[in-house]
Amino acid sequence: MRRLLVIFAISILFVSCSNNENLSDQDKLSLYKKQIRELEQQIIDIESENADEEYTGLRIPVRAESVSIQPFSHSFTAAGELESIYEAYISPEVNGQIVSINVKEGSVVNKGQVIAKLNTTIVDKNIVELQSQLELASTIFDKQSQLWEKGIGSERQFLEAKNNFESLQNKIYTLKAQREMAIIKTPINGVVEEIFQKKGELASPGMQLMQIVNLNELYITARLSEAYLSVVKKGDYVDVSFPSYPDLKYRKKIWRTGNVVNKQNRTFVVQVKVDNPDGLLKPNMLANITINDYNSENSVVLPSIIIREDMSGSFIFGIKEENGDNVAVKIYIKTGKSFKDKTEVLEGLEEGDIVITDGYNNVSKGAVVTIIE
Repeated sequence: MRRLLVIFAISILFVSCSNNENLSDQDKLSLYKKQIRELEQQIIDIESENADEEYTGLRIPVRAESVSIQPFSHSFTAAGELESIYEAYISPEVNGQIVSINVKEGSVVNKGQVIAKLNTTIVDKNIVELQSQLELASTIFDKQSQLWEKGIGSERQFLEAKNNFESLQNKIYTLKAQREMAIIKTPINGVVEEIFQKKGELASPGMQLMQIVNLNELYITARLSEAYLSVVKKGDYVDVSFPSYPDLKYRKKIWRTGNVVNKQNRTFVVQVKVDNPDGLLKPNMLANITINDYNSENSVVLPSIIIREDMSGSFIFGIKEENGDNVAVKIYIKTGKSFKDKTEVLEGLEEGDIVITDGYNNVSKGAVVTIIE
């Protein structure tokens, strides 16, 4: 039958082509598309009529179950990456030649620990020289102070001595601060991940000397569509899993949600903190966040696989008793969300209805069936 219909359709198109030679190419194309749509609809209508014919053959064995009201939840999974909460790329605050690096890659360091030193020879010599000048200035200032208290000498001499003494103090303080900046310390606890420069090389501000990362606490950063803004909130619990460690799973709270929607991809940031005491997790590892966005305590839920589609919408095959026989009936339904292998049914079924769960591919409307265990 289908072959005859196709041949008939081709014949009509051939006749149409011969009758529309005067049309433009664009008009011909629109006309032919319209004719094809009409023919396809006729084929579907004929096939539907044949499918809806009452079954008069043997009883078809099927499995069935009664519809019940049950809870239903829907979740979605977002991919993210692990990032270190405490991570530092160390660079010096002053220029200088590296005279020592006190750690190695993989070394565990504590906050405030000296990890490298720069050459401070010139600064040290300047400090020694200024300290000698400071001793003399201190002696002169003390004597001028004593004379000033007795009313001997001018105020100018007293103020000059005082200014010289305090100026040398400030210069020494500045040089000592500069020398202190040449001693590089780690600002965080962590592990030395990589050292970028070697002893003897010139270091300068902004040039990375080494990377230190703390693995005890990490966070997962994922980007979600702005469509989830209304259902994803800070403090919501999510399930966390890792492709690299299939057996490692956590249930954590959302630590932060972004306050800005990215213009380019219409997403916002979601972050989840994860403890990592054993150091199994590494920055930049892939992670999955499963977020629950829908819950219903009283829903009709069916296996997704038994729901079928035709031109009229979604339907399933149910069973009704007619003249003492169990007969397959087509029941059109309105579906809601689907999760894993289950789908929520919003309309079309009620508690207690019988639906075919196995053998539904072998039945049609009106088929007589036998329910087996």
